[in-house]
Amino acid sequence: MGVLLFELALTCYFAATLISITELFKESKTTAKIALLSAISGFTIHTINILYRYVTAGHIPITNPHEATSFFAWCIVLIFFILQFRYKISLLSSFIMPIVFLLMLSSSMLSREIKPLSPTLQSYWLGIHTVFAFLGNAAFALAFGIGCMYLVQERYVKTKRLGSLFERLPSLQTLDEINYRLITFGFPLLTLAIITGALWAETAWGSYWNWDPRETWSLITWFIYASVLHARLVAGWRGKRAALLSMIGFLTIIIAFFGVKLLKKGLHVFL
Repeated sequence: MGVLLFELALTCYFAATLISITELFKESKTTAKIALLSAISGFTIHTINILYRYVTAGHIPITNPHEATSFFAWCIVLIFFILQFRYKISLLSSFIMPIVFLLMLSSSMLSREIKPLSPTLQSYWLGIHTVFAFLGNAAFALAFGIGCMYLVQERYVKTKRLGSLFERLPSLQTLDEINYRLITFGFPLLTLAIITGALWAETAWGSYWNWDPRETWSLITWFIYASVLHARLVAGWRGKRAALLSMIGFLTIIIAFFGVKLLKKGLHVFL
């Protein structure tokens, strides 16, 4: 049952990705609606799949690489819908759904076996720490997509080759504002994730900080986004610089998320 639900969600996300990419080159209200409906269908089935694994396992399904990658994708789609509802950006899915699909595709290649929780993970901190982390990272994923949109729109403005894509993309000012809002939403969540992770580490391993690879990369990510906010508020950095920094920050998240699993080192291998 769980496998079927996951595969259906993956298929819907794949359809949404293909259609939304097509929308970049050929404007059509019909294809835009189909892409959104495909994303909604995928998200609905995905949600049912997560609930199914929760009931089956008896705990929030984020305790192995497959579940963690799947839940990360789910959080991105959740914030995508909130952003879409707020700003009505027709081409947003063209920049976000490929990220979601690649995460889900990666998740499909990982072991889906449900195992009992290890003693270390049997803690109330599990849900608190990880939900903060995933929602914060999802906001940064959206900021990455918005940053890409900003760079595309800026190129159109600089070259003065204003086509239909330019007209369908939000203004540079709007994109810059959304990027800033996403970072100001994700940064406190990342901060809370690091704090709750340190508290959990102290109860589990007797030390607040162990310089685990994931901890180190999380700290690097924190400093990058702190720099974005500081540069914007103090030095007035906006636009392209802010977009590029937000994109670099998300790349560090991907390195932290997948690098630990590939190297199989550190205390976060199974998270």
